[in-house]
Amino acid sequence: MHGLNLALGGLAVLSSVLCGWQWLAASRFPLHQKILHADFAPPLSILKPLKGCDATTRDSLQTWFEQDYKGPVQILFGVAEEQDPVCEIVRALQRTHPEVDASLMVCPLDDSPNAKAAKLARMMEKASHNFVLVSDADVRVPGDFLTQFVQPLQHEKVGMVHCLYRLANPANWAMRCETLAVNVDFWSQVLQARMLGQTKFALGAAMLVRRNVLDQIGGFAELTRFLADDYQLGNRVWAHGREVALSNMVVECWDAPMTWRQVWNHQVRWARTIRISQPAPYFFSLLSNASLWPFLFLLHTILAGAPISCLALAAILLAARIAIAIRLQTLFIPGKNPLPDAAWVPVKDLLQTLVWLAAFCGNTVEWRGRKMRIQRDGTLESGGR
Repeated sequence: MHGLNLALGGLAVLSSVLCGWQWLAASRFPLHQKILHADFAPPLSILKPLKGCDATTRDSLQTWFEQDYKGPVQILFGVAEEQDPVCEIVRALQRTHPEVDASLMVCPLDDSPNAKAAKLARMMEKASHNFVLVSDADVRVPGDFLTQFVQPLQHEKVGMVHCLYRLANPANWAMRCETLAVNVDFWSQVLQARMLGQTKFALGAAMLVRRNVLDQIGGFAELTRFLADDYQLGNRVWAHGREVALSNMVVECWDAPMTWRQVWNHQVRWARTIRISQPAPYFFSLLSNASLWPFLFLLHTILAGAPISCLALAAILLAARIAIAIRLQTLFIPGKNPLPDAAWVPVKDLLQTLVWLAAFCGNTVEWRGRKMRIQRDGTLESGGR
């Protein structure tokens, strides 16, 4: 029993150290800092694949029509069918902003597992410019986003730029837990991984890539077999000798309300995607769960009648976890009061343990209403278990 208590205590301390490193990586990154003299403004083609809409869609899309950008901008919206209700939203925005070069494309679905990547491949046929930006439908950006986002591409060694994102509208407790996972930990873990070396992946909320680099890696058509098209795109750009730069900008994702089941399916899909893409780092990521290990240490200390010093240490480590989470959320979302969410951080961490386990208990994901199986190389096929 003494040996188990010592082991749990060691894991609890290790998880807190890793959490502290996570905070250090986040605090050192120039988040939200803007370039004052941003004169680089090359022509851009923006690809927005769409499917369906909700109450937030119009406001999110409108932010792309209202960009204060000096260079030419082309926006292409892609849908699978003319009857998609999002088409009327796009047409209304086109009427409201006739000065914007915006087009709506119908890209009929084929048998590609990744319909989004297949849609992007079709949209590229009408893309006019040499810098191509891909962004999800639910992404909302500030007016100077394009001006700031494009700046790293002044350097020829940079082949691609991506950025962090935050979840902006948790409508219920299920979405609130997922929001904590993203707005507290995910972004800071990305920066933690960045400290270990060059970024070898990309986050899909907004990605800007050179067209000639995209052509060198085979274009979006090469990504239609994969679930994690954003990871694959960033990894292939890096593999071709170009840097994948992380912008200081942060975008917002506005989602329709989701039930606990929908959030669970989303989290498991995300977890299995990361597990396939980066199996070893994902397996060892459990060591950084800074609530799980102190909680197990605390529980064992109580059951085993261990010294009061162990109880105090476990309590201190749990308090440190909450304090670091508060600081991380403050860094990520300036002006927002993180205290109402603080008590839910340990709950979120324990739920993330279940998601971590689920990532290894199957190879099926539910995505856009389809059930698919992820192969070991990250490719998709219908069905699963």
